[in-house]
Amino acid sequence: MAAAAAAGGTEAAAEDAGGAAPCAGSGRAARLPLSRVKALVKADPDVGLASQEAVFVLARAAELFVETIAKDAFVYAQQGKRKTLQRKDLDNAIEAVDEFAFLEGTLD
Repeated sequence: MAAAAAAGGTEAAAEDAGGAAPCAGSGRAARLPLSRVKALVKADPDVGLASQEAVFVLARAAELFVETIAKDAFVYAQQGKRKTLQRKDLDNAIEAVDEFAFLEGTLD
């Protein structure tokens, strides 16, 4: 889908195909499908309209969040001499990192 956009296709065409459309000036496409992120945004009754730029920023923030918590959890997996993340690794990362305090009790 990114190849279609790079080969002269439009962002809308890539988005309609369910792919991740690039944001102007970003230099890279979002890894999460923007159509799914937009559907999640629209599911909030308090949200009227969301621009493509806002959807892209939310998708990018979600990517960074997942990357950060996964890296922190992976440290605990490595301490257990494992390469696969387990729920207990996520729980340990949530308990140890202050930035994840808002998640405490959500995975129960």
